[in-house]
Parts: sequence; C-alpha cells; structure tokens
Amino acid sequence: MRQFDVAYFTASCDPPEKNKEFALSLNLDYVILSDPDGKVANAFGIYNAERKIASRVTFIIGKDGKIVHVDDKVQVGSHGKDVAAVLEALKIPKRKP
Repeated sequence: MRQFDVAYFTASCDPPEKNKEFALSLNLDYVILSDPDGKVANAFGIYNAERKIASRVTFIIGKDGKIVHVDDKVQVGSHGKDVAAVLEALKIPKRKP
C-alpha cells in the first residue's frame, strides 16, 4: 500500500492507551484511531454492542469523501496485498519517487 498516493489508518474500539501500546509494539507506520464507545463503528454499521467490538472491515474512501470499496472479509495475513490489488484495480495513482 505504501506505493500508492493514499492516506491510511486503522480504527479500534480499544482505548487510546491500548492502541498506542499496540502500535509501538509493532513499530507501525500508521495511526490507530480510538473509538472506545463504538459510536463511529456503529455509524458505519459494523459495531457489535453486546461484545463491544467492531468487525474487521476496510473502507476505501475516494478523494471526494465517498466510499468506493468495502472489504468485509478481511484476511489478516494477506490484507496489505489485498488492499494494494484493490487500489491498483481502482487506478489509484502511485506515489512519485
């Protein structure tokens, strides 16, 4: 995904402190947003209020702010490659060297 001209981040229903620890433990190069009350996840229709977690779903949002692709079958092991393939298919520009 890094080769594409996109901003990327994740969101979690965990508290900010836990997200920060997780990001530091993996030396991530992206931000993990925190949604501990699940309001944003609920607005996107992916929140399980009983379990207080969100489903793993990737939303690709165009520059116009509209959702252009939804992946609701995220496979953790191949997700980076899967997203890169979608970005390629959507003809998202690549970063200039």
